[in-house]
Amino acid sequence: QVQLVESGGGLVQAGGSLRLSCAASGGTLRIYTMGWFRQAPGKEREFVAAIGWSDSTLYADSVKGRFTISRDNTKNTVNLQMNTLKPEETAVYYCAAGPYIRTAWGEVKTYDYWGQGTQVTVSS
Repeated sequence: QVQLVESGGGLVQAGGSLRLSCAASGGTLRIYTMGWFRQAPGKEREFVAAIGWSDSTLYADSVKGRFTISRDNTKNTVNLQMNTLKPEETAVYYCAAGPYIRTAWGEVKTYDYWGQGTQVTVSS
């Protein structure tokens, strides 16, 4: 059973940056597809970014060029660097892990394990 714990959320002004981290226990992240999702109040959980076992990546169109997902296999962590943040990106951000054989990286159902989430608030 993989357990995921996110950290790094907080309050930032519009245009600022945050770096989220996801630490895993109970499993080796390098064999999973790792994803980041976010959920704002009253909205559905939406895909942000994902990284595969071969370090290939996928981003939501809304974050391309501003967010970067990466993994550190030695530390069993996955990170999300978020730059030029916007107020509408205020949400709880979740880390997720799914079997590498599932290819629909942008879908919630691809992922079996989820963290508890970390709050990101972007002020205008």
